[in-house]
Amino acid sequence: MAACAVGENRNEASLNKQAKMAVPHYDVEQQTSQKLEKDDLDYSQRAQWLRAAVLGANDGLVSTASLMMGVGAVRHDIKAMILTGFSGLIAGACSMAIGEFVSVYSQLDIEMAQIKRMKESVNNGDQEERTTERLPNPIQAAAASAFAFSVGALVPLLAALFVREYKVRLGVVSAAASLALLVFGGVGAVLGRAPVVRSCLRVLIGGWLAMAITFGLTKLIGSSGL
Repeated sequence: MAACAVGENRNEASLNKQAKMAVPHYDVEQQTSQKLEKDDLDYSQRAQWLRAAVLGANDGLVSTASLMMGVGAVRHDIKAMILTGFSGLIAGACSMAIGEFVSVYSQLDIEMAQIKRMKESVNNGDQEERTTERLPNPIQAAAASAFAFSVGALVPLLAALFVREYKVRLGVVSAAASLALLVFGGVGAVLGRAPVVRSCLRVLIGGWLAMAITFGLTKLIGSSGL
């Protein structure tokens, strides 16, 4: 009898030990799953403002720098270049804000219609609440686009503001725009967990092409006497 009791105690201790070992394993899997879901949610919510901010800054930088380079191809005075850049900043920021507002508002209408259809077909309050929390915000997207565009456009404007010499001014604008393109491309890649070098080169080469084409075509048209 004593031997049986000892055996039963050993079996019970072994089962308890296995149960204790199994619980942390389950907890680790559950915590890992929750962490992955949280990361996916964070990056999904981040995508909206990240896209608007990065694209707005790049557009402001490239378009304003290209306009200033184009005017600089036919006009050597600093006043014409600064006024052109400032006009491009204001017009571009307004255009980005309006375009982003209309685009995101259209997306909001589509998602609200989908939520309404889901509400009519299935009574699922928790799912509806989670979906509503992740709806896009048109005003936030428009403000982010306009602000980011203005920040990008200020780079070539400030670079050319105090440089009187024509050729030096063109070089300074090109250098400042190139450096800012690298920074914007790197920031966007880091925040979006994309390859940094590839993103920087893509943004830089695109900006160079835009400035070169604008400068070359404006120079060609200006020299033809039109």
